[in-house]
Amino acid sequence: MTARSPIAPAADAIFPDDARAAFAAAYPDQSTKLHHGLIGHGLLTLDALATLAERMPAASVEYNLGKLPLGVRPEDTPSNGLTLGETIRTIDTNGSWAVLKNVERDPAYAALLDAALAELAPIVADRTGPMLHREAFIFLSSPGSVTPFHMDPEHNILLQIMGIKTMTVFPARDQHLVPAQKSEDFHGGGHRNLVWQDGFKAHGTAVRLEPGDAIHVPVKAPHFVENGPTVSVSLSVTWRSERSVAEGELHSFNALLRKRGLPVGTVSARPEAQGIRRLIYRIMRKLGA
Repeated sequence: MTARSPIAPAADAIFPDDARAAFAAAYPDQSTKLHHGLIGHGLLTLDALATLAERMPAASVEYNLGKLPLGVRPEDTPSNGLTLGETIRTIDTNGSWAVLKNVERDPAYAALLDAALAELAPIVADRTGPMLHREAFIFLSSPGSVTPFHMDPEHNILLQIMGIKTMTVFPARDQHLVPAQKSEDFHGGGHRNLVWQDGFKAHGTAVRLEPGDAIHVPVKAPHFVENGPTVSVSLSVTWRSERSVAEGELHSFNALLRKRGLPVGTVSARPEAQGIRRLIYRIMRKLGA
């Protein structure tokens, strides 16, 4: 029997063979545009998502007015004055942005997440080990909405389902964009939004996403999103890895050292290999330091 290639396509693949090949060439450190087969999926219509949102716990949803500056403090983000269900059902006219978090807690959406990530798991395992802590998020945006400049702690693929948006992605691990202390604060529970400077824009790559397009966003690669002239719906499938966990541990270790006035260490491009520093951090955390 011939061994199956890590990028061999399935007959009903969510990610076709060219998308899997592009992902394999880019993962884990480079952003790349992909394609997918989830346009028109029944779980991803506005009615289905409004129904899902109304049964989700309050801690798993976030929504606000959508026309924001690229750099905005979390406490300055304005409410839209609507319920979440109203926000989704009238999102074509209410000027809002919403995210449904951890939709994999619903069995139907968990199956969709598992189907998508199963196609990529062999590629991921070969580079950064098994997929850990798999999650799914759904983003809904009114025409003209802006998601401010921010970063996320997961490996992420954003699949565009409805509408058009432009995501501008910046290199990960660029301390000019994300100073070391911001990473340390972030891994200690700080907000994902970043300080924006107009000079940053020249360092980013703008990627137009139409229905059927997707984009791989590396761990903590800064980005912002500008929605087009119609309602946008996007599905984000994410996972952690030993690499992303290790990076978080090392930045948290540096935060402890900095707080005590001690020299901090460098977080390398392969933090999972920095075993001694990770062990020291775990010991300190266990001892209550």
